[in-house]
Amino acid sequence: MIALEGVVRRYGERLALDGVSARVDAGQTMVVFGPNGAGKTTLLRVLAGLLRPHAGSANVLGASLPDEAWKLRGKVGYVAHEPLLYRDLTPRENLRFHARLHSVADSHIDEVLAAVGMAERADDPLPELSRGMVQRVAAARAVLHDPPLLLLDEPWAGLDPGAVELLDPVIGRASGKTRVVVTHDVPAGQAEADLTLGLKAGRLAPMEELYR
Repeated sequence: MIALEGVVRRYGERLALDGVSARVDAGQTMVVFGPNGAGKTTLLRVLAGLLRPHAGSANVLGASLPDEAWKLRGKVGYVAHEPLLYRDLTPRENLRFHARLHSVADSHIDEVLAAVGMAERADDPLPELSRGMVQRVAAARAVLHDPPLLLLDEPWAGLDPGAVELLDPVIGRASGKTRVVVTHDVPAGQAEADLTLGLKAGRLAPMEELYR
């Protein structure tokens, strides 16, 4: 599903990713750990086809990046660290907009909102919702088009334990999806992981060196 070999990504002169290699097979969850500024979010954006790698090879779902990034459309669900929802719209309106992009029937919107526990708040303005509720809507949007790959940046941020359990069939291990998860929560991340990736200053690093 994912094969990276020596991936490099720069921001000007700064190396955000410096020779990153990894492999994730279908149905596996790779959890990415590292301190702030380690390159974790940059890695997710490369995998999503949103950023071009400057060197190395990246293949995601059979698409060679960056030249075939268009092949990923509709195949990736992305929960960013910021929800990336339209604040002037309700949860239902946000999902309806996303559904139009992927030719998803409106009837499926209600199913997904119910799955994340947001059926009763589906028509409330987004600014009236708590951080955890907004995170649930972001998760609903990520899976609305049933993508085979989920890219999740701090997916449990702002969620109470009940909400984390509620979302397990949606974006958690119980979803059965191939996942790449970025988190600072080491115990929770390790419990989710089939394999782990440590990043420090853009380079691969063992867990024991990440936070010192």
